[in-house]
Amino acid sequence: MPQSKKKNLEQLNHIVAIGGGHGLGRVMSSLSFMKERLTGIVTTTDNGGSTGRIRSHHGGIAWGDLRNCLNQIIAKPTTASAVFEYRFGGNGELAGHNLGNLILKALEDMHIRPTEAINLIRNFLRVKSFLIPMSEQPVDLGAVLQSGERIVGEVAIDNLEELPIELFLEPSVQATPEAVEAITNADVILFGPGSFLTSIMPTLLVPEIIDALKQSRAKKIFIDNLGVELSPAANLTLSDRIHWIHRVIGKNIIDGVITPPELAGKIDNLDVKILGHKLNADDVIYRHDRDLLCASINEMIGILSAV
Repeated sequence: MPQSKKKNLEQLNHIVAIGGGHGLGRVMSSLSFMKERLTGIVTTTDNGGSTGRIRSHHGGIAWGDLRNCLNQIIAKPTTASAVFEYRFGGNGELAGHNLGNLILKALEDMHIRPTEAINLIRNFLRVKSFLIPMSEQPVDLGAVLQSGERIVGEVAIDNLEELPIELFLEPSVQATPEAVEAITNADVILFGPGSFLTSIMPTLLVPEIIDALKQSRAKKIFIDNLGVELSPAANLTLSDRIHWIHRVIGKNIIDGVITPPELAGKIDNLDVKILGHKLNADDVIYRHDRDLLCASINEMIGILSAV
């Protein structure tokens, strides 16, 4: 990518990205050239797939999104990354389990701090950027329905037929101190892309992170999804999502939005800068192209810096 497409990013001392799963991994991958100046704060409420089975049988935090992000940052696959991402086949007890999840769970069982466990794997995979779990305590995402019923678990929330009126964490947990420090020191904070209710919002429910975001002077940018979500969040417009974030934080914090061009003119009642650009990869239309995403983030930083 031409240097001009990264000029504003290169001038930053520290950028933080908040989210989970594939979306955050894509952002971390597109900005991996920033190395130690890039930190991802990762949602740890997943209770599906290999991660969910491990949590169900052995407890602990959700490792899947952290593992996914680590592997996506690697530009060129290595033997080490292939080992870490290996998924067992067959029909036995290990079938469907990801080796990286099991390694991270083993480190947790050895009473190694989750953040330190991630740092060990970062060194193993030669990843320079930082990844921090939103909390180092086991926690699940919950939702309150219109009827007042409360349900707990990401999988159950994604399978709802109605949009919940509120989200909560069960139990209430403390933020990882390094996550709060990263937000405090950030010049720019990115939210998304990813599943709105189950990837982006959980981190924004942690009290210390809410306080840090309220006090942060960083430019804050929301990155929109490219595809329609297969969850109740599909009922939320882009404006709804921004308003939801502001309601939960208790303050209007989003300064800019990056979205596909066809949605750029459909944002109402928001005092934010809008950047509508082609963002999708040519091979998978609902996946962000790394170079296009990087260039758009760089452009939005320039727009916000000029305000």
